[in-house]
Amino acid sequence: MRLTSRVAPAVLAVAALLLGVLPAQAQARPDRAPDRAPDRVTVGDRTFIADGQGRALQWRGFNLADKSSRGTNAFATIHESDLKDMAARGFNLARLAFFWDDLEPTPGHYDRGYLTKMRRILDWAHRYHIKVILDAHQDVYGPHFGSRGVPDWATRDEGLPFWPIPDDWFSEYFEPSVQTAFDHLYKDADLRAAHARMWMTVASALGRHPALLGYDLMNEPFAKFLEGEDLPAAAARFEATELTELWNRLARAIRLVDHRSWVFVEPTVIVGLGVPTRMGHIDDPHAGYAPHFYESGMETGADYDPNGTFIPAYEAAISDYPTRHRMPVIVGEWGGNPYVPHARQFVTDMTASLDRFSSGWTWWQWCRGGGYCFLDQTGAAKPNAQLLVQPYARAVAGDPLTFAYDPATRTYTLTFRTRDHAEGPTQITVPRDTYPGGYRVDIKGSKASWDDHGQTVTVSTHGRAGATYRVTISPR
Repeated sequence: MRLTSRVAPAVLAVAALLLGVLPAQAQARPDRAPDRAPDRVTVGDRTFIADGQGRALQWRGFNLADKSSRGTNAFATIHESDLKDMAARGFNLARLAFFWDDLEPTPGHYDRGYLTKMRRILDWAHRYHIKVILDAHQDVYGPHFGSRGVPDWATRDEGLPFWPIPDDWFSEYFEPSVQTAFDHLYKDADLRAAHARMWMTVASALGRHPALLGYDLMNEPFAKFLEGEDLPAAAARFEATELTELWNRLARAIRLVDHRSWVFVEPTVIVGLGVPTRMGHIDDPHAGYAPHFYESGMETGADYDPNGTFIPAYEAAISDYPTRHRMPVIVGEWGGNPYVPHARQFVTDMTASLDRFSSGWTWWQWCRGGGYCFLDQTGAAKPNAQLLVQPYARAVAGDPLTFAYDPATRTYTLTFRTRDHAEGPTQITVPRDTYPGGYRVDIKGSKASWDDHGQTVTVSTHGRAGATYRVTISPR
């Protein structure tokens, strides 16, 4: 489809913005009055997204991605039953991958059918009370290099050679042709404008959907190395300059048509090696941080090492940036082969870590089959992946102080402190699969009551603000 007359004025505005025509004040503060937006709650060194009642929210879920289907067959492997089954296990978040090359196959012509399919998946999610993050996914830039993501028409590799590496696809990012294409995307005025227009089109079409939580602006951004740079040096320079500018530019474009939804930004993958990000400030009132959390050894086929230093190094690297900028952390991707010998300990250690520094996550991915799929070919959860099904407090009427789940004893504990401007009950998701024989609830703290309905334990507190409560859920 062509841009409608409703969107066209905004397109002109963003073009002016990208070319530096608009004054800084107009860029940062559009004239249009913002819609009511969800707020955030900061507790110690961690920030949570808050709902309209001021409750701190937590998220658990999966990536939904169909990389093999294109054009009229796009999203063919994603079905309503996927969202229904996710909800039945207690999950409340999906990160939906879409591909710019499918959305805009030729410059300025957007596929209306593709947007309709995205909306249909959002409709399914809303039906089952699941929120969605739209992920502009790319792997090795896009189809010009045999993958998905940025369209071929937006690929400028300067004629440099490209050699596929099927057994180590991630190494293709280091090909000069691929790095050159990324460099042009960030620097060429027409590609910068096209990138912004793409996001404006998505936000204009889907931004008011009730299932939408926000936008993950680009999956696993990469950059061109300068002569003499190693990976940490290149990542630090890129994050501090071009990447920070990219996220701010795309966020400003989205805000021309959507003031309600969150925008999620990613660091480079170097954080997986325990290197802190050098990204600068994201000048957006509803910006979240969405790093990925992959164990590099397992990514190359190794078993998980329970005595390794990966998790503590990652936690130390990942926490400073969102703490300083008061950004909620939702880990957009993590996962591993659930059949390696130490897979059970891997899932246990990783979910415990995620509870320590994030407010949510999406596993890669919800699918049937091998690899990192949560389900086997029959549709049953793989035995070790089943450990992802855990209790969690999806809405806390106050400040979450501590929360943890012990899979050995199947005991969940939540400690929270009530505060002003947090209304409604605390809601804890208790998946049926976790307690097939039933469970018991113990609450320490004055004037509290609870009841349960379906997979939800509802805790109502009746004391003054500032009171502390400890909720324990364990097998009956």
